[in-house]
Amino acid sequence: MRILAFGTYNTAVHPRVGILVEGLRDAGHTVSELNEPLRVSTENRVAALSSPSAALSFFGSLAANWSRLVSGSFSYRGTSKPDAIVVGYLGHFDVLLARLLFPRATIILDHLIYASDTAADRGAKGGLLRRVLTGLDRLALSAATIVVYDTPAHAALAPASLRHKGVVVPVGAPDEWFDARETNPVNGVVFYGLYTPLQGSPTIARALRILADRGDLPPVTMVGTGQDYDEVRRLAGDAEVTWVDWVDPADLPAVVAHHSIGLGIVGTTEKAQRVVPNKVYQSMAAGCAIITSDTVPQREVLGDAATYVPAGDAEALADAIRDLIGDPERRQAMRARAAELADHAFTHQAVVAPLVERLS
Repeated sequence: MRILAFGTYNTAVHPRVGILVEGLRDAGHTVSELNEPLRVSTENRVAALSSPSAALSFFGSLAANWSRLVSGSFSYRGTSKPDAIVVGYLGHFDVLLARLLFPRATIILDHLIYASDTAADRGAKGGLLRRVLTGLDRLALSAATIVVYDTPAHAALAPASLRHKGVVVPVGAPDEWFDARETNPVNGVVFYGLYTPLQGSPTIARALRILADRGDLPPVTMVGTGQDYDEVRRLAGDAEVTWVDWVDPADLPAVVAHHSIGLGIVGTTEKAQRVVPNKVYQSMAAGCAIITSDTVPQREVLGDAATYVPAGDAEALADAIRDLIGDPERRQAMRARAAELADHAFTHQAVVAPLVERLS
C-alpha cells in the first residue's frame, strides 16, 4: 500500500507520527512524507480560538504551511496518488485539508488529544470556547476514515456515531530511546515535561520537599518549564534539585537514561486519568524504573513493570522514591521489567500492529 504521512506535524517535539511511519514501513508499506512542521505550541493553538492576536498569528502560520503542502501535493496525483494518508498528531485542521486534496483516499487521523479535553486540562475558561473546540474535534473525526487513539479511554470519548472509526495504537517510543539505555545509570530520579496540570508537577515538588525535610532526597533532575513551573519552584524551595529549563530533543534520551528512576505523571485532572504519557513509554525504553499514577489505562499497559502511587499523593510518591532508591535489588528488577516490556511492546514495529491489521 502507498501511504503518505501528511501535515504540519513536528516530530522533533511530538515524535509519535515518526513511530507510525517507521512501523508502517517495517510492515511492508511504502511510506512517503509531505510535511511542513508548524512550530506552534498546544497552548498557542488553544489561545488562537479565544484571542484575536493569537488567532492571527496561528492561522497566518498555518496558511503559509498549507500553501506549501498544497504545492507539494501535486506530486501525489495520478499514478502516484497514495492509497492512504496519515495525518500527524495535532492534525485537527490538517485532516480537513487532507480530505479536500485526497477525497478518495483512506484518511488516518492520529488523534491523541481532543482539543476540548486539552483546553479544559490546561485551565481554559468559557463555555463558548469548549463548544467551539468540541465542534472542531467532531469535524476532524468526521473527516477521517480511521481514527487512531492512544488508549481505550480516549477512544470512548468519541461520539457514538463515530466510534466505529477508532483503533487503539499505544504511543510507543522512538528508536533513539532504546539506543540510549545504560547498564549502570546514576542512582537518581528524572522528570521532564511541560509542567501541565496533567503531569501533576506540584505533587512532585511536594514529594521532593518531603524527602528533603527527611534527609532522604536523592539526586533529582527536573527538565523543562511551563504552566506550573513557578509553583513547582516555590513548593520545592531550597531542596537540592538540578533544574534544567531546556534539553535539545536529540539529547534528551541520553539525559533520561543516565538516571535509574523516571517519573511519569501524578496529576488529578480528568485527562490525567485517561492517558499513558509519552514520558512513561520513553523512560521505560531508556531503561528507567518508572513511578507513575495508579490509573486504569496505565495499569492496563504497564502491568507489573511500574510502581504506582495514588494521583496527587505527595507522601506516597515520596515513599515510593525513597523505597526504590534505597533498595538496589528491587530497583534493578523494576528497571529490567520496564526494559523488557518496552522491548516487547513499545517499539514502532509492535505499537503499529493494530493499525496494520485495520488497514489490511
